[in-house]
Amino acid sequence: MSIIGWLVLGLIAGFIASKIYAGSGQGVLLDIVLGIVGAFVGGFIFSVFGASGVTGFNIYSMIVAIIGAIVVLWIYHAVAGPRTL
Repeated sequence: MSIIGWLVLGLIAGFIASKIYAGSGQGVLLDIVLGIVGAFVGGFIFSVFGASGVTGFNIYSMIVAIIGAIVVLWIYHAVAGPRTL
């Protein structure tokens, strides 16, 4: 998959995951990073269970990336704890 494909997949997956988990987007750059990291994490998780990870720009890869991004958000919020201003 090309760089543009990874960026688009990351943006869409990160945005959807942040909407599901937090209720609002994290911003374009953070959504892209979240989606790309989520694709790697989701691919690892799926490969542990015997399924294939990200296979290209398709619906299956989007689902893998969204699940991975939700896991990344969950871990981030578990480690960072509640925000204090």
